[in-house]
Amino acid sequence: MGNHYSAVRHHRRNRTDTETEVSPPDYKYGSSPHNAPQIPANSTAPEKMAALSLPYANVDCNLRALAGQAEGFGRAAIGGVHGSVYHVTTLSDDGPGSLRYGCRKKEPLWIIFDVSGTIGLSSYLNVSSYKTIDGRGQRIKLTGKGLRLKECEHVIICNLEFEGGRGHDVDGIQIKPNSKHIWIDRCSLKDYDDGLIDITRESTDITISRCHFSNHDKTMLIGADPSHHGDRCMRVTIHHCFFDGTRQRHPRVRFAKVHLYNNYTRNWGIYAVCASVESQIYSQCNIYEAGQKKVAFKYLTEKAGDKEEACSGCIISEGDLFIAGTQSGLLTQNSCSFHPSQHYQKWTIQPATMELKHVLHHSTGWQPVACPPDQPPTH
Repeated sequence: MGNHYSAVRHHRRNRTDTETEVSPPDYKYGSSPHNAPQIPANSTAPEKMAALSLPYANVDCNLRALAGQAEGFGRAAIGGVHGSVYHVTTLSDDGPGSLRYGCRKKEPLWIIFDVSGTIGLSSYLNVSSYKTIDGRGQRIKLTGKGLRLKECEHVIICNLEFEGGRGHDVDGIQIKPNSKHIWIDRCSLKDYDDGLIDITRESTDITISRCHFSNHDKTMLIGADPSHHGDRCMRVTIHHCFFDGTRQRHPRVRFAKVHLYNNYTRNWGIYAVCASVESQIYSQCNIYEAGQKKVAFKYLTEKAGDKEEACSGCIISEGDLFIAGTQSGLLTQNSCSFHPSQHYQKWTIQPATMELKHVLHHSTGWQPVACPPDQPPTH
């Protein structure tokens, strides 16, 4: 499968109660024991890029075609497909015609925008169940605070920008507690005081796709802290995303099962992906391009609230491409039993190549796509 250097899983136990880093042994790359093979950054031919089979080719054909089309763990998310269309007609933080006004309604809604511009949020905007927030056709930026998905289900968030969230514990999109069937697609997120996307407190069956993350430190957290061992139920898919010079957490995972595929992560400040307590991460055909920090995968030991021994998590790498001097950091012991095919049978994946890197660099995050025409919902 193209340039593909797989193998290797790990789950190391440690008797300290505090969080500590696990030092990896030598890497297993044949003749080059400490570095992944290097691939030259050649330019790509347009015809090769056009031949890439990327996901979701048909979701812009009509307004509600997004519903139920996510790949991965969030594949059941239908959003507001069975509701009426709600038009956001004002950039005000609240009141009739505002985004907040639509999101608090209890009935299913497909929310679209008749205006473009910035919505300054004075507090978290709570999203109720069976909502689609669809930014196609306009350019909407959320700032000040972020979205909160609390005890809700079947939410789709598409084609929005998030920038400049301020305050303690302010995330771009905060998913907790007990939320499920969530799809976040084609969003641009940067510069929040806490996380860009945080998924915690038993929230599960979530897909994050085609998003662009930049200008940030703690990018994505999956799993709150070691005391919340109920997070063992969590399952997240992250694919075709671009982590663009963000410092860490692409993602950082506790307890959850996470499938990463066809993402491009470059120039991280600490690490690319971190496996903490009991996490199981399947990294498949991703591109890791180091800057000053060369090691992509990191392991931290923590003690689950219901266990006596501390442990880290495990990472399986299949078909990943490590360039610009990147060292994988993979550990050699194997106790990871998670494979995505145990949970879903189909996903759109390409070998990790320079062609794919170019596409992800230019085609992730908010896009100037038209708002598709609506068709009546099928009940």
